[in-house]
Amino acid sequence: MNFITLDFETYYDREYSLRKLTTEEYVRDKRFEVIGLAIKIGDRPTIWIEGAVRVKSFLSEADFSGCAILCHNTMFDGAILDWLYDVRPKVWLDTLCMARALHGVDQSVSLKNVAERYGVGVKGTEIQNTMGKHIDDFTTEELSRFAEYAINDVDLTYDIFKLMLPNFPQEELELIDLTLRMYIEPTLRLDLAGLQEHLTETRSRKDTLLEEAGVAKEELMSNPKFAALLEGLGVTPPMKISPTTGKETFAFAKSDEGFKALAEHENDKVQSLVAARLGTKSTLEETRTERFISIAKRGLLPVPVRYYAAHTGRWGGDDKINLQNLPSRGVNGKKLKKAIKAPVGHTLIDADSSQIEARVLAWLSEQDDLVDQFANGEDVYVKMASSIYDVPEDQVTKDQRFVGKTTILGAGYGMGYLKFGAQLKTFGYEVPEAEAKRIISVYRETYPYIGDLWQAANRCIKEMHNDSLFRFGRSGVLDVNVPSRAIVLPSQLEMSYTDLDATTESGRTEYHYKTRQGRTRIYGGKVVENVCQAIARCIIGHQMLQIAKKYRVVLTVHDSIVCCVPDQLAAEAQEYIERCMRTTPDWAGGLPIDCESGLGKSYGDCE
Repeated sequence: MNFITLDFETYYDREYSLRKLTTEEYVRDKRFEVIGLAIKIGDRPTIWIEGAVRVKSFLSEADFSGCAILCHNTMFDGAILDWLYDVRPKVWLDTLCMARALHGVDQSVSLKNVAERYGVGVKGTEIQNTMGKHIDDFTTEELSRFAEYAINDVDLTYDIFKLMLPNFPQEELELIDLTLRMYIEPTLRLDLAGLQEHLTETRSRKDTLLEEAGVAKEELMSNPKFAALLEGLGVTPPMKISPTTGKETFAFAKSDEGFKALAEHENDKVQSLVAARLGTKSTLEETRTERFISIAKRGLLPVPVRYYAAHTGRWGGDDKINLQNLPSRGVNGKKLKKAIKAPVGHTLIDADSSQIEARVLAWLSEQDDLVDQFANGEDVYVKMASSIYDVPEDQVTKDQRFVGKTTILGAGYGMGYLKFGAQLKTFGYEVPEAEAKRIISVYRETYPYIGDLWQAANRCIKEMHNDSLFRFGRSGVLDVNVPSRAIVLPSQLEMSYTDLDATTESGRTEYHYKTRQGRTRIYGGKVVENVCQAIARCIIGHQMLQIAKKYRVVLTVHDSIVCCVPDQLAAEAQEYIERCMRTTPDWAGGLPIDCESGLGKSYGDCE
């Protein structure tokens, strides 16, 4: 396979740049202009092709169908190649994606920083002198310096890749390619008329909601009064520790993670209150719908899914469109999903891995009675409720089953009874503290090996901090790299706890590690949560690759995989996809997994 490394240099100015626009907006904008292309074929010297005309001529004459194309931020360069030049290689590679997986999402993965990390050279700064310059505005000398800058970028990318490759799993390279294709080679279309109608309805509904709420500005800006408004909507106000007083206070600042999450709440009344509190004119639903409308006017929907977006390796949103958290409840909540359509003559299949984290937790902890219940297709929520309420399984009520479900899905990572009670309250099930405490106790007594796993994970963190090795969980699944302060996942990638330290107060030791949000506490239950999510992600990734051998994967959201198939193959494809999603990798023998799927002409119709 021919191996090609490349980097486009393009026009930008103060208003028209990737800082102001999404990649999709930037590349599809009428102002888009290629200044030149630096390209390296194999290990030959990198060359510079100057000007849009010469670049187009070069790309049109070459055959890239059997090639692997490498860039740093391939989402950008790949979009240019596909959308403007119809270039579609056999494989897409990306050192930016690889750096996220190898070095963690809390580290900068800019070409400058990655080059410094690997000691391959220094990224130039010539790009800073090109703002607002079309190709005709450059002098010969300026173009020469720009060419040297671009050539250096390509050489850095190539050298970084050679150093990364020996430590990078082949399956993860395939997942990078698959993820990039969702964006670079779009297939989904957007229903423009439906989106415009939804925008009108959303704006009208927001104004009505605020009017009906009768909320005055002083209520919005008063923390206690704003908290009361949220509680009136069944929402527990987010809290944080004040850096000034050291005491718990409301997390209502626009930078607070809990408050930002409320801006994406499924209840549009909550969204409206948050938008009004921030002094913004639009809710998230409005801005997201507006963005979808803009994309629909320009063409197909490039699906921006970020590879290795989370500490656990899970995918996330990108390009200012988070498809991971589109509303899915209620008629209005599904409007955006319904606006995402299959191409004519095709059907979408959305397959979701059922209770995968709870299954992984039972299997990893060797809580074999619970593993058997999952394997036999028993209703584990009913069984949990039966234990909680001491009633026969056939007498468990709907509400009791819901509490059993919340317990199975929520208590597996060491959640305390106060938080558990607050969680039930957000779902409309209020229980006294004593009852919440009893339910948590029943869970821990029923599944003692899960509690043992928390303790073992806590010891792993302790020993890791002390430069000692301690493995936990089912034998052969996880390993530990002590010098890296990392847990080695089945994918062979590492989940690191960078800068791990310990503090002891009143005889109690707590451990913290470095994240983008600052020092973050880590403990046994949280480690188990990280590990279970990471293992689930490894499984979903493996299944995704098996599915992609036959059918086009167009999106992944949490534990689901969305495919686009020809109408006449829909039934056959659905059966194949479900079979793949019920199959575990070789390293996960004995883990019972299941799935459910739906199909439709739109993403929203698949549920």
